[in-house]
Amino acid sequence: MSYAELHCLSNFSFLHGASHPHELVQRASELGYRALALTDECSVAGVVRAYEAARDQPLKLIVGSRFKLNDELVVILAPDRRAYGQLCTLISHCRRQAKKGSYHIQWSDLSTEQGPALDHCLLLYRPGSTLSKARERMPWLSKQFPQRCWFMVERLLTPGDEERYQQCLSLIKELQLPAVCAN
Repeated sequence: MSYAELHCLSNFSFLHGASHPHELVQRASELGYRALALTDECSVAGVVRAYEAARDQPLKLIVGSRFKLNDELVVILAPDRRAYGQLCTLISHCRRQAKKGSYHIQWSDLSTEQGPALDHCLLLYRPGSTLSKARERMPWLSKQFPQRCWFMVERLLTPGDEERYQQCLSLIKELQLPAVCAN
């Protein structure tokens, strides 16, 4: 079975990612990954370097970005050129809403009625510390991103990780949500 990592931070996500984009691409290729999504925090700054490294690899590079909304997280992926433009528009919008070096995003920015157009983008949602918000959030997100929204499950190897993982699986099954795994 092939694996695609859908949530990966480079050193362009200051204080979160440690490796250079080209190092991530090289390592993913060595491990036999089918694809790697570079999803730096409200940024696509590392994509050019990752693209250069991926050009000679049997690895599909997926462009994306992640956004924190309190303790909840969304990852937006751009599967094509139009989606890339939409993602860049969202990033610019979020950066303009805050002081230099930071960003501000609201749930309404992901709304089809209020935010920038994201109709070609894919969305992965990781709930925060409590899963209660996910019960409300996923139906709303699924409406905003029809057939393009997934519940993202990650094993972060933190205390209580196994219990949280089981709770996520139960919620996914109960609400019949489409799900993906990321590390």
